[in-house]
Amino acid sequence: MAELQIIECVPNFSEGRDRGTVEAIVRAMRVDGVELLDYSLDGDHNRSVVTIAGAPEAVVEAAVRGAGKAAELIDLRGQSGEHPRIGAADVIPFVPVAGLSLVQCAMLAHQAGMALWKRSHVPVYFYEAAATRPDRVNLEDVRRGQFEGLVRDAAKDAARRPDVGGPEPHASAGASAVGARKFLIAYNIYLTTQSSGPDVGQARSIAKEIRASGGGLYGVKAMGVLANGRAQVSMNITDFQRTPMSRVYDTVREIAEKHGATLAEGELIGLIPEQAYEPNSEWVRQTHQFDPEEKVLERRLKHPLAWP
Repeated sequence: MAELQIIECVPNFSEGRDRGTVEAIVRAMRVDGVELLDYSLDGDHNRSVVTIAGAPEAVVEAAVRGAGKAAELIDLRGQSGEHPRIGAADVIPFVPVAGLSLVQCAMLAHQAGMALWKRSHVPVYFYEAAATRPDRVNLEDVRRGQFEGLVRDAAKDAARRPDVGGPEPHASAGASAVGARKFLIAYNIYLTTQSSGPDVGQARSIAKEIRASGGGLYGVKAMGVLANGRAQVSMNITDFQRTPMSRVYDTVREIAEKHGATLAEGELIGLIPEQAYEPNSEWVRQTHQFDPEEKVLERRLKHPLAWP
């Protein structure tokens, strides 16, 4: 009997303020064999994150449909937010859950990228395990200069041209970064500071120390932002097995104390795998409205959300 094959896809869209637009994109992703596990909007980042999972070919089709709808509804020429972006459907990562390898997910990412260009004329950059060039493995390198930089540079700089389509980005929808990767945990921590208002400078200093590129923790990407009127350390943990969530939390707390700040609540964007869940840890207790039945992927698969 063949092993059940399940992949996760976590597309990020450059709209976090208009729920009607986001729900129209989510509705477009409804395909037989695909379950909706989570979606959330963030107005300050002006970004929404959707989590779907299911049979590989069906998930690819759902992702391409969602990205196509985003290209119809989102115009980056008038869009701004705290989060960097190059496209209406900014990033589309495929993640192996069961019965597939990362290499197979990379092949699915290539399939999705070709379909997105063919159907919606949105150029595509392949990143992480799906990258076809070493300078595009890191998403930060792909997204350098954001949408405005791509508009300026892609046509005249061969190094900035997309892997599929183009060379110019789509006039209003930009380009999409399509990739394959292991589980990524998007985790934010709000700060309480001694100053009268939010101190984004403290959040940026903490982010600089904790992120791997600054000599901090392996597999941690971080930035300090103003979110919901508060200072926030916004992080992506790309290897929770090597750098567990509890270590991330403890290290942020230590650095924050050094900068005269304390940690308020945390928040998870999207889901975490069962292996990353540490039920008795401080970070779980401090995470806003954490319910493992809703936030742990393997549990959520057993009772998915209704499509909007």
